[in-house]
Amino acid sequence: MPKISTKRGDSGETSLVGGTRISKSDLRVETYGTMDELNAVIGFARSICKDAETCSLVKVIQGELPTITASLATPNNSQKVPAPITTEMVDTLTAHVDRIEKTEGILFHWSLPGENSVSAAFDVARTVCRRAERLIVRLSETGIDIDPNILPYINRLSDLLWLIGRLIELRNVHKISNE
Repeated sequence: MPKISTKRGDSGETSLVGGTRISKSDLRVETYGTMDELNAVIGFARSICKDAETCSLVKVIQGELPTITASLATPNNSQKVPAPITTEMVDTLTAHVDRIEKTEGILFHWSLPGENSVSAAFDVARTVCRRAERLIVRLSETGIDIDPNILPYINRLSDLLWLIGRLIELRNVHKISNE
């Protein structure tokens, strides 16, 4: 059985895909670590969400995030080539954004986070997503090649997470007013 605790990181270094060792304080590590955090926060939001359609959509997205994380954790000179982030993945997120934006009342006003715990959890996920986006931009500005579809994917995902929060709030208002 593989061991979780290898003790190789005790010196403050970690391995990138392909085995290159770098400091745990490296911007690349912070960036892909934030992607891991994003997936965990989205998972928490999904765990408290009761809407089956939203949960299904979010679970698919969670399955795609490790591809982005792996791409960010792979140095340019690695023998291992990460799976691509496809335009279809970005287009799918865009289609979900477009679909939810058409919901009547969804863009009525800017929301104050915390109307309910589920929408608040998606708002937290959105802020982590925006932080990941800023880190990806910083990483690309250092000269590291970034898959060209990563930034559009993350930008669209943050839009979608915000809209999911608003959709949950809207559905919650209608449920309350119909009782």
